[in-house]
Amino acid sequence: MRLLIVLLTLCACLLPADSRAQRTLTLDWTLAETLVALGHPPVGVAQIPDYHAWVGEPRLPTGTIDLGLRNQPSMELMARIAPDLVLITPMFTNMAERLAGIGPVSNVPLYDPESDAWQAIEEMTRVLGRMTGREAAAQRLIADTAARLEAARPRVRGCGPLLVIQLADDRHVRVYGGNSLYHQVLQRLGIPNAWRGEVNAWGYRLVGLPELADVEGRVVIVEPAPLGTLERVESNSLWQRLPVVEGQAPVILPPVWSLGGMPSVQRFAGLLEERVCLP
Repeated sequence: MRLLIVLLTLCACLLPADSRAQRTLTLDWTLAETLVALGHPPVGVAQIPDYHAWVGEPRLPTGTIDLGLRNQPSMELMARIAPDLVLITPMFTNMAERLAGIGPVSNVPLYDPESDAWQAIEEMTRVLGRMTGREAAAQRLIADTAARLEAARPRVRGCGPLLVIQLADDRHVRVYGGNSLYHQVLQRLGIPNAWRGEVNAWGYRLVGLPELADVEGRVVIVEPAPLGTLERVESNSLWQRLPVVEGQAPVILPPVWSLGGMPSVQRFAGLLEERVCLP
């Protein structure tokens, strides 16, 4: 992964200023939210309604073109847009050859289980800044995020442990740790993560409600959830008897992209401070 990042960095640095990508397309929501935060929003993004449902903020500008499904975008539409650059992450590597017929393709590494997630987010931000001629904006975004976390840390002292979950159905939840964005933010705020078990390469584990019986802390539920799931979970007697639920009512947060970049880091940290730790 580090070699790939180095190569991407070199390619971005070698681009002359007047050839930096002006019209970008991306299938990946992490890249999309970061480009918006850099002041260089993509012309087109895959599954825009789902982006807003799962990422929440930053919102995509009005007029952003919906490219279709992330794993089955409209190649004809993308070809008509004639982008300067198509940005993907390793999740979409199998589509790189097809996308190359539309325009230059860059595969930006992110959330590799063998690498530090925080370093990967920072490097991804710098690479996007160089590719789009927004280097200064990228550095400001990284510095501003670090400053916000540092400022919030003393204000949230004593908060937690927190169990950060998303509802999968009325019997199962995704619980977050490891390389997940949620865990990275908790670490940098000095808030203990109540989940100490294993997680997958994406930083979460799908568990049944009984597996939470020995967990101590406060539950933070990040939206979205399948329609009606929250109501069914809240009426589940097993859920009601969990120590993490009996001790203190769960807090429900609006969507924050669990695989996000610096914008999602800022959003999640702000929500924890405002709605979980300070009330």
